[in-house]
Amino acid sequence: MFLPTTHKEMQTLGWECLDVIFVSGDTYIDSPYTGVALLGKLLVEKGFRVGVIAQPDITNDADIKRLGEPRLFWGVTSGSVDSMVANYTATKKWRKSDDYTPGGMNNRRPDRAVIAYTNLIRRYFKGTCPIVIGGIEASLRRIAHFDFWSNKIRRSILFDAKADILAYGMAEATVVELARALDQGRDVTKIRGLCYISKTITNGYIELPSFEKSAADKQEFSNGFRLFYANNDPVTAKGLGQQHGDRFLIQNPPQPFPSTPEMDEIYNLEFEREAHPFYTQAGKVKALDTIRFSIPTHRGCYGECNFCAIAVHEGRTVRWRSRESIINEARALTRHPRFRGIITDIGGPTANMYGFECKKKYDKGACPDKRCLFPKVCQSLKPDHSSQIELLRQIRTVPGVKKVFIASGIRQDLIFADKSHGMTFLKTVVAHHVSGQMKIAPEHTETKILELMGKPDSAALIEFKAQFDRLSKENGKQQFLTYYLIAAHPGSTMEDMKKLKQFCSTILKIRPEQTQIFTPTPSTFSTLMYYTGTDPFSGKPLFVERNPLAKEGQKNILTGNRKRK
Repeated sequence: MFLPTTHKEMQTLGWECLDVIFVSGDTYIDSPYTGVALLGKLLVEKGFRVGVIAQPDITNDADIKRLGEPRLFWGVTSGSVDSMVANYTATKKWRKSDDYTPGGMNNRRPDRAVIAYTNLIRRYFKGTCPIVIGGIEASLRRIAHFDFWSNKIRRSILFDAKADILAYGMAEATVVELARALDQGRDVTKIRGLCYISKTITNGYIELPSFEKSAADKQEFSNGFRLFYANNDPVTAKGLGQQHGDRFLIQNPPQPFPSTPEMDEIYNLEFEREAHPFYTQAGKVKALDTIRFSIPTHRGCYGECNFCAIAVHEGRTVRWRSRESIINEARALTRHPRFRGIITDIGGPTANMYGFECKKKYDKGACPDKRCLFPKVCQSLKPDHSSQIELLRQIRTVPGVKKVFIASGIRQDLIFADKSHGMTFLKTVVAHHVSGQMKIAPEHTETKILELMGKPDSAALIEFKAQFDRLSKENGKQQFLTYYLIAAHPGSTMEDMKKLKQFCSTILKIRPEQTQIFTPTPSTFSTLMYYTGTDPFSGKPLFVERNPLAKEGQKNILTGNRKRK
């Protein structure tokens, strides 16, 4: 069943009105990989009536009024991607294509979509029920943040959007608890995992430097970000408050991470794995090629790379589904009319973090003074790939499944840290789960840049390539590694890129293609480096390339592209 997106579909379901309406910058894809579909289906499972308005026209009321007004709340999201990242390249050029828009043309997602859609609702529904913003754009902009596209510190998006509530993180428990509280007329301000605006800061909450101080002083901004980052673990986090003018942004502590049974409940929901027919009239949705027959097995990441926001959005503690739940989903895929026997990906933010965690984190939370994988794999983590090996074996035996590929990135340092099962896992992957190319993400090879990125040195990369090539040859397969690399990360100079180019040529023996220019997205340490020009861990000044042409020049060193005249 699709969630209704037209009044006719509501009538078919016998629904006179909706409890919740989600408004999204993506087209409506009914998939466990899209937040609107997952949250919507979960709310329906809990007894609420939910509809979706995808990519509404913001110039008139035709789309936003299509389903009427919800009884409990509006849920507003930019979609699976921050709208500014979706609309602009790292050098601020307009992107012509959008994988989440039917037909592929980037003409349906407005800049700062969360703000645009909230304004649209306010324009045509005066005095409406609460507007709740969420998803990646709202979650990572929930405090005063550096905005690369305007090159300034912006207020919390909750203030700029003039919404009522912000649900941050993955938000399943928050959204269900919120719907129940609103339905019963109860106070919502104590619900974990949400932000709201108040005249005063909550007693016992940590006060961050105000928006005004953060905008005026880079050191104050840096101090505030470090406090914010340190209070994202549900076991240890305190509530936060940040003054904006005469009011405070209040951030309640995060929701507890879901258990395996709770993860199973979420992902056992039924999905069509298609774009809604109402929207596909405009053309094919390219994103479906990637996610239609992919299976999410876990979430969260303790890799904690400084340029990545997953640790803030999903958390530093990895949670996973049971093997039974995942295998049942594989069986369900075989009944899909489009399925041809290929599961295109099975994994999570990092493919080989399934099934093991540091046990200390469950009781004490993530360590405040060290990381799980940087500079080396922590001895307390104890990587163990045995559960994932067995999971992959069982999925390979599901009738109707011909191939199961791992398209998510793999951490090679975790493989070598697992002395008992790491090489068995790699042998299994090489023999059965590579679609010709395997993606890994070293990002760079120069030690000083890797340290700024929070990535391990290149020793594991060199060993991994040697083992991958050897095992591929033993299996009689022509298989290749593709490497994600970053140009113009804070600290990176032209000379560093030349050394990376030399490493790629002599050690990896490739001409890099998967190279991207660093984009300073909100709520990452690398963005903090970009804005302040300082290494936040040492306090030392840092070279930052800000010139768009020079950024292109760093990339061109790797790719060999000549500058356009």
